[in-house]
Order: sequence, then structure tokens, then C-alpha cells
Amino acid sequence: MGLQEVSTIFWRERELLELLLFRLESEQLLLAAGRTRWLALATQEVDRALQAIRQTELIRAAEVEALAAELGLGPGPSLAGLVRAAPKPWDGVFDDHRRAFIELTNEITGLAEANRDLLHRGYVAVRELLARLADEPGSYPPPGAPARGAGSGTRPLDEAM
Repeated sequence: MGLQEVSTIFWRERELLELLLFRLESEQLLLAAGRTRWLALATQEVDRALQAIRQTELIRAAEVEALAAELGLGPGPSLAGLVRAAPKPWDGVFDDHRRAFIELTNEITGLAEANRDLLHRGYVAVRELLARLADEPGSYPPPGAPARGAGSGTRPLDEAM
């Protein structure tokens, strides 16, 4: 495999990283808006993008090994190593790919962390709400606990309805 073919694989990976970034942003918008109805679907789409990236990474790894041998490099060269070994103009092309991968990776990492934070805050808010509801008269008791208000004139929530 030659320089052009490896560059084409890099372009494909960049496209997939952009798609992952889009899907993470979509997930974040749903989280921020409280639109949990579509959250599972958005998460599945993120997982599909990650799977496509993994598959492309396997192809890339094999093709980069072949190119590294052609360029006289050892096994498992970094992209920076390819930049140094590639002839002109491919050194510039590969360096553009390298810089784009760094930028996309930073954006993806930031969005994934922000999404985790939003999910965690939502989880904490739901737990706090459930804890408050459990303490209110007429609400459901914890599983296995005796019904609150039994004989005190208050009715459990399901009886009040």
C-alpha cells in the first residue's frame, strides 16, 4: 500500500471522528434540554460511530505497517514518524492529518467529559428527587418497609388516586 492509500484511510478516519463529534454534540443537546426520550438512540449512534472508528483503525494499522516497511521504518510508527519519513509533499499531507487528529481528539474528549458530567448531574437530581418523595407523607415507602401513615389518617399515594 502506498502513500495515497494510507492518506485515504486517514481521511476516512477523520470523517468518522467528525461523525462521532456530531453525535456527541447531538447527545449533549438532548441531555442539556432534558430530552431523555431520545437519549438511548443518541447513545446507540455514538456506539455505532465508535465501532466504525475501531474497524477503520484496524485497517489503518495494517496499512501503516506496510507503508512503514516501504519507508524503512520499524514496526508501529507514529504519525509523527511517518511525517518525518515521508517524501514531499506527503510529509505535509500526513502532518495535516496529524494536526487534525489532535484537534478532533481534544474536541471529542471535551464533549465526552461534558456529557458524562451532564449525565451524572441528572442522575444526582433524580436521586435527590426520589429521596424527597420518599420522605413526603402519602408517598411510597422503600421496598420492604411498612406503609407510612398506617393508622395516622394519611393515605398512601396509590390509595389517594
